[in-house]
Amino acid sequence: MEEIKDIRRRIRELDRFLEHPPIVADTVKGSRRDLTIGPIKVTGIPDPVYCRKQKARERYGKLLAAKEAELLELTTQAEEYIETIQSSELRIMFRLYFIDGLSDLKVADRMNRMFPKRKKKYTDESVKKRRQRFFEKFANVPQCPDERC
Repeated sequence: MEEIKDIRRRIRELDRFLEHPPIVADTVKGSRRDLTIGPIKVTGIPDPVYCRKQKARERYGKLLAAKEAELLELTTQAEEYIETIQSSELRIMFRLYFIDGLSDLKVADRMNRMFPKRKKKYTDESVKKRRQRFFEKFANVPQCPDERC
């Protein structure tokens, strides 16, 4: 996710450069229209830099498309796995945490709004603990209580 955000940021920067390229000026010695020889001021866009930035923009565009396709595939796999979970509460929690990228505190807040009549309210710790207990069943899933799994 962070990599895709970085690529999008770079593309925005390149787009800004390509929309408003810097105009440079230089002075050369040559003949003017009136056929006198002397300094002539030349202004314009630095073509090699502009072309290089255009090519970089195209490369980033392709890279972004590939990363988004990869992320979409992983998201689809995660959604399919979440659908196999029996408990609807866990399915909602996992969607909010893993798919939507919300923190434990925000997941707890959303769950409390979805289930207002629940006797015991959700807390960030209870959300984290339920997620840990679910994954304790599997030996190949690493446990990470302080970090995002």
